[in-house]
Amino acid sequence: MKNLLLTTTCMAAVAACTTSEKPATELKPNIVVIYLDDLGYGDVSAYGATQINTPNMDALANGGVRFTDAHATSATCTPSRFGLLTGVYPWRNKDANILPGTAPLIIDTAQVTIPKILSKAGYHTGIVGKWHLGLGTGVVDWNGHIAPGPNEVGFDDAYIMAATQDRVPTVYIDNGYVDNLDPNDPIEISYQHNFEGEPTGKDNPELLTMKWHHGHNNSIVNGVPRIGFMKGGEAAKWSDVDMADHFLAKAQEYVKDHKNEPFFLYYAMQQPHVPRTPHPRFVGSTTMGPRGDVIVEADWCIGEFMKTLEEEGLLENTLIVLTSDNGPVINDGYYDDAVEKLGSHTPSGPLRGGKYSLFEAGTRVPFITYWKGKVEPQVSDALVCQMDLLASFASLVGTEEKTTDSQDFLPVLLGESTTGRENLVLEATSRTALRKGDWLMIPPYRGAAKIQSVNIEIGNSKDFQLYNLKDDLGQQQNLAQEHPAKLEEMIETYTTLRGVDRSKIKPIELK
Repeated sequence: MKNLLLTTTCMAAVAACTTSEKPATELKPNIVVIYLDDLGYGDVSAYGATQINTPNMDALANGGVRFTDAHATSATCTPSRFGLLTGVYPWRNKDANILPGTAPLIIDTAQVTIPKILSKAGYHTGIVGKWHLGLGTGVVDWNGHIAPGPNEVGFDDAYIMAATQDRVPTVYIDNGYVDNLDPNDPIEISYQHNFEGEPTGKDNPELLTMKWHHGHNNSIVNGVPRIGFMKGGEAAKWSDVDMADHFLAKAQEYVKDHKNEPFFLYYAMQQPHVPRTPHPRFVGSTTMGPRGDVIVEADWCIGEFMKTLEEEGLLENTLIVLTSDNGPVINDGYYDDAVEKLGSHTPSGPLRGGKYSLFEAGTRVPFITYWKGKVEPQVSDALVCQMDLLASFASLVGTEEKTTDSQDFLPVLLGESTTGRENLVLEATSRTALRKGDWLMIPPYRGAAKIQSVNIEIGNSKDFQLYNLKDDLGQQQNLAQEHPAKLEEMIETYTTLRGVDRSKIKPIELK
C-alpha cells in the first residue's frame, strides 16, 4: 500500500510538471515585424551595399531567409502600410494615399487586420513607431482621446507618431492620448493655414537648423521646418535626435512587459525618412551625411532590440520579419547633403527607379525572415509581398481567416519552399503595373517620366513597357514590341486582376 501511494504521488508529480511546463515547441511563437521607412534595396550591406555597414541587419539576413524578390504593396508609405496590416491591395481603397497628419483613419474598424487575427488567437498586440494611416473621423481634438486609431483596429497597445517625422503634429501618442501634454498649452493643428504669430520655414529662415528644399516650409519644430501648421503642445513635442532611442526603448519595454505571453509587435521605425536627424553619437558614422548616418543608427537600434529578445530568452520562439515600406529617395524635401555625399553608394542597388516609381526599385525592398533554430540560413528568389504576411501569420497560429488579396506563403517565409506568387499588382501613387514570373508590364500613363524634385524615374510612358527581369534586372530594354504575345498575356492578366476594361488599356497619343 505504501509503495502504491508513493508511485501514485510520483506519477501525479510528473503529470503536474508535464502540464505546467510545456516544451518550448508547443508555445505559440511571438511575431515581430520591423518596418523601416524608405530603406532601399541597395542600402543594406547584405544586399550589396559597400559604402555603408549594417552588421545587425546582415546578421538577420545571414541567419535567416534573405529574399531577393520581395515587395511592399506600394512605392509610398501610407498605401504600403495599409496593405501590410490589412492584406488588401491599397488600390482597392481610394483613400490609401500619402496622408496629411490630420487625415481620418483609412482602415475600417470592422476590417480584418493582422493584430485582430492574432488577438483572436490569444496574442497581445502592440505597435511602436510610425502609424501614418489616419486618426479619428476627420476632426481630431489633439487634447483629448484620439480615436479611432491603432487600438480600434486590433492593437492592444499603441505608442506612435501620427504621420511622419516631417509632418505635424510633432508629438507622440500613447494609446490615444498625446504623451506629456500640458493641458494649459493645448495643441492646434491645420494643414490649410498658419496660426497668428507662429514662425514658418518660408518666412523665418533665420530660425532653421535644417533648410527646406521643397514642400517643407511650414511650422518649425527643433529648427526643422515641417509640412503643416502647429501651435501649442510645447512640452509634448518630440526631440528629433532622440526619436530612434525613444522608440527603441518603447519596443524593448513592450517585449519585457509581455514576454510571458505570446505577442505581436509591429516596430515601425522612422529611418531613413526625412528629416534625417541622427543622434550626435551617430553623426559622421558614414561618409554620406545624415542619410547614411541614420541607416547606421537604425541598424544599431535593431541590434539592441535583438539583444533584448536574446536576454529575455525569446529568440528561439520569435519569428522576425525585417523589411521596408517602399524604395529609396535621396532628396525628399531638405538640404541634408544626401545627394552631394552619396558617392558611389546606390540606394536602389541594381534596380531602376525608387520611391514613387513603378519600376522595380519602387516596391522591391529588403525582406528578411529570421527565427533562431527554426529557419535555415538561405537566399530565396521567390516572389513575395508584404500583403501576404496576414494570411501567412494566420496559418502560423492555426486560424483560417483570410482577406481579399493576402495569400498563405508561410512555407516560403520559413524557407521550406521557394514557390512564391504567380503574379502581383504593383502600385505607385495611384498607378499600377503587373509582375508575373520574371516579367514586368507597365501600362501607358500620362505625365512626366520623372519627378524632378527628387530625381526619380516613376515609370510613366505613352507606350506599354515590358521587361524581362531575369535578363534585364535594371529594366533598360523595353521588349513590348519584340514580344507581342507575352505583352497581350500580361495585359489580360492585369485587366482581370484590376477589374478594368481591356479596350481602355492602350497606348496614349500625346498631342
